[in-house]
Amino acid sequence: MTLVGGSAYNRLVVATSGVFVEINVAQVLKAPIGSTRNYEVSGVVNITASDVGSTAHGGVRLMRTDRGILVKGMLNTEAEVSCGRCLSLFRYPLVLNIEEEYFPTIDVVSGTSVSVLDEPGSFTIDEHHMLDLTEAIRQYALLAIPMKPLCLKDCAGLCPTCGRNLNLQSCGCSSEQVDPRWAALTELANERKGTG
Repeated sequence: MTLVGGSAYNRLVVATSGVFVEINVAQVLKAPIGSTRNYEVSGVVNITASDVGSTAHGGVRLMRTDRGILVKGMLNTEAEVSCGRCLSLFRYPLVLNIEEEYFPTIDVVSGTSVSVLDEPGSFTIDEHHMLDLTEAIRQYALLAIPMKPLCLKDCAGLCPTCGRNLNLQSCGCSSEQVDPRWAALTELANERKGTG
């Protein structure tokens, strides 16, 4: 692990081999409401099931609220996704604007348990006063991925007849497909061209 920025209480833990981004927020929880601290974040996060790990990096600001800590920041990362046209896997760059409130589970002064809000999907600070950004980064990244990402702006996609990736090589399939309901009309038009 690598420690970045500040004293033992004001530090950012960056995983060099693990899959987490955590900040010790004990001193922020002791600070008055409205106090802020800025951190540089860098760590590996698994965004999708097929993702081998994406580095998320950027800056976050932690602000003490009356209930916990508000995290605001902008992070850059990328996710491995499948192209919506040719189905090839590629790395898609993402910019995440995170804004989430984290709630403590243990009182920082007395060490007693604190009742956590009964809101589904709320983020908590663990019993060691560590704020883990991993799940928030993963959720924001999943929401930032477009429905049909494209590997190239002008991706040619797959051949509807043979299934070949047209970005890699063309195929000999006919690009003109005639609707069988119009076949008789096409035949008539071809006859007229031949006699005209």
